[in-house]
Amino acid sequence: MVKTLVDCGNCGPDFNSIRQMVTSNFEATVLQTHGADDTVELLRKRKVDLVTVNRKLDRDYSDGLEIIKKIKSDPEIGNVPVMLVTNYDEHQQAAVAEGATYGFGKLEIGNEGTIEKLKPFLTS
Repeated sequence: MVKTLVDCGNCGPDFNSIRQMVTSNFEATVLQTHGADDTVELLRKRKVDLVTVNRKLDRDYSDGLEIIKKIKSDPEIGNVPVMLVTNYDEHQQAAVAEGATYGFGKLEIGNEGTIEKLKPFLTS
């Protein structure tokens, strides 16, 4: 069964790096969103197995943690797993405190440790 990952707030090159990592290692589709509204709308319309959110959104540099809070506080979609994409441990800890799963940084894209973090969500 094909899994779905939604990547929110990354620029084109970073989105493509994440997409390539995911599709090379899992039977998964990767969709791109850019902010809270389109992410929440997508989560309401289809089954999503994991959401990755950039720490600072590409389009307006707003805080990705706010998107995690919005998802996790919504009773309809709050059970969808979410990871923050950042190299900074203190931001990962803040995301975990809001209900996210410990994520990965852009410097870790493609690393075996990152693949292991994704396996529980993207393995059929």
